[in-house]
Amino acid sequence: MAHETVTWLNADFTERVIQLAEVDSTIKVIDISAKPATNKGDNYTSDMVRVVAEFTRKRGKAKVTEKKSLLFKFEPILEGPRQDLVNKIFSTEIFMMTKTLRKMSELLGSRVSAQAYYVKLERPLCLIMEDLAPLNFRMANRHTGLDKEHATLAIQGLARFHAASVALCEKDPKQKSLYWRGMINEENTDLITFFKAGAIGLADEVGTWPNGKKYADKIRKFADKIFDEELRAMKRKDDEFNVINHGDSWTNNMMFRYDKNDKPVEHIYVDFQLCLYCSPAVDLHYLFNTSVFEEIDENLSTEALLEEYLRALTATMKRLNCKTQPPTLKEIKRSMSERLVHALVSSMNILPFALTDKKDAKTIDDVLQDQFKNPGLKSPTFQKIMSIRLKKFDEAGLLD
Repeated sequence: MAHETVTWLNADFTERVIQLAEVDSTIKVIDISAKPATNKGDNYTSDMVRVVAEFTRKRGKAKVTEKKSLLFKFEPILEGPRQDLVNKIFSTEIFMMTKTLRKMSELLGSRVSAQAYYVKLERPLCLIMEDLAPLNFRMANRHTGLDKEHATLAIQGLARFHAASVALCEKDPKQKSLYWRGMINEENTDLITFFKAGAIGLADEVGTWPNGKKYADKIRKFADKIFDEELRAMKRKDDEFNVINHGDSWTNNMMFRYDKNDKPVEHIYVDFQLCLYCSPAVDLHYLFNTSVFEEIDENLSTEALLEEYLRALTATMKRLNCKTQPPTLKEIKRSMSERLVHALVSSMNILPFALTDKKDAKTIDDVLQDQFKNPGLKSPTFQKIMSIRLKKFDEAGLLD
């Protein structure tokens, strides 16, 4: 782990960070402890370290002792596929958290992310931020997907995020040009292997399902063009409604705060390395196809969630006095229809990760290998969901 390699992560450095975060020069760190903040498979790109500091500070004439937890997010130190990939996107998150998200939060009057405290720009780059766990935030269960209560909070949170980005881009148009990379772009050909292997692995698995061979052959042919098709879906059209997309809006990149009865009451996004200025269809497809399992939960309806998204988006844009007109439901659906291949690719390549058992979790270096086979493809839940989705995707002509 990164914290075992860097020498500057010590009590003195942590003290300076906390003094800045708390705006209190009387803070003196007594001790720190550091340990990995995520499990294998929770965060595929960066190294996350949780640092808990015990410190003293002055309160009036008294000296009190307190504790504070911080998250240190490092770009990969070891050379390899993961470092090659992450070095291209880590700066996006730094700029999002230190500039864009702060401005969006100010416009909304409420948080849209954890607070960034400090950025260390020497290699390895490190983003130091607020730890949301002590505030009773935690991730939902990615294996079961979001239930109606969580999904509703998530879609409302996404709508506010998008609305705030519209308001910010009106005030500061250069924001639009900052977020062009996303997950897929013409420079990021490293992921061709990943997407193609995902499609071939799915074809092999689907071929073993009842009545699956007709889809397997089509999916195998689709593998050769999957990257180009996804690239086309990510292309922005300046004559339609656009927002700053989170770009990786699945269960592991969102957290929920719970009340004393364990009811989710607040949603927040984390991990902003893949942000993209484009149609909101990008985030909507990704969320619906990685984290909302309406195929196996009769209480869920992506149609109802889409309507709630539009309601919250419109209301928030009105509150923020946006000059841009919000899209109609018809316009949103048209944009999603034009980018339906993103739903297919999200289901094909990302959903299996959500459904992979913890004991089978892989690293990004494993994932970027030529012959990678995602263990999540073997999940019975995946088969139930994908059997229904493949029929829909095939009927839409995506597999032809």
